[in-house]
Amino acid sequence: MAQLDHGSRDSPLISASGLSKIFYARRGALGRKTAVAAVSDVDLQIDRGETFGMVGETGSGKSTVGRLLLALERPSSGEIRLDGRPIERFSTNELKQMRRRVQVVFQDPYESLNPYMTVEEILEEPFRIHGMYDGGSTSARIRLLLDMVGLPITALHRSPGEFSGGQQQRIAIARALTLETDLLVADEPTAALDVSIQAQILNLLLDIQKETQMAMLLISHNLLVVRHMSARIGVMYAGRIVEMGKSEDLYRTPKHPYTISLLSAIPVANPKRERARKRVKIMGEAPDPSNLPTGCAFHPRCWLAEERCRVERPKLRLVGGTGQVVACHLAK
Repeated sequence: MAQLDHGSRDSPLISASGLSKIFYARRGALGRKTAVAAVSDVDLQIDRGETFGMVGETGSGKSTVGRLLLALERPSSGEIRLDGRPIERFSTNELKQMRRRVQVVFQDPYESLNPYMTVEEILEEPFRIHGMYDGGSTSARIRLLLDMVGLPITALHRSPGEFSGGQQQRIAIARALTLETDLLVADEPTAALDVSIQAQILNLLLDIQKETQMAMLLISHNLLVVRHMSARIGVMYAGRIVEMGKSEDLYRTPKHPYTISLLSAIPVANPKRERARKRVKIMGEAPDPSNLPTGCAFHPRCWLAEERCRVERPKLRLVGGTGQVVACHLAK
């Protein structure tokens, strides 16, 4: 079987260029076929061992980007490279190897775990699918994973329904790590959990990442979570990345009006400062992806919009000297 070339340590683990995804839905009384632009012209790269955070409102295209990188969806256009090689050119065996290296943790662990299997069967399944099951060594690996995610050995013979939501997510994380993952796509991994449990799961992911040196794409609408976890952040709006840069740069000096408004919504712990600061409120709702505005998609909700914003779509450009890029005509 052909083996994947893991590439140079200097090249990004995974990258995307011009990535777009169009879905087709039937709408209206006549059921007319309508194109829905879920993702448009996205460029990004994730380095080995790095956490890249992706934020934006519901429907902004974050999860679709994750599914494209996982090869669960085929892009309408653009290219995804793993270790510098286009995945569209992978053979069936190479694509199977990719699925060993690129794993996912979904938002709702209850929906992603088979309720009719025991935890042991769930964790054994990836080994069996990839022809890597080996009694003693597999059993030892599973016990190591349970210890890594903070679950007792007695969990092996129980079904997912016997556990709390936080424990189910720990099982899902263990399953994603069975075959020594290089990239973990964490799609809203704490959104379905109680607030008291969320920090435990996030810190668990951080600890595992430090121990295994895996890369992670963290998808979330919670900007505080993304700041806590990520080295770099991409802000998505209407299927496009509108701002991207180092976490601290983006939080301290946001350039795009949409990013500014998102950060403005985060409460400040100091009551005096919270009362004194001015909030930037976004008016209206996110646009329909099947009928996006001309020019900048954010212009109908932007308090700074000019005529140019209404007719000319801005491209990502470098602003400042820290590598921060923004798709806004007015950013300085």
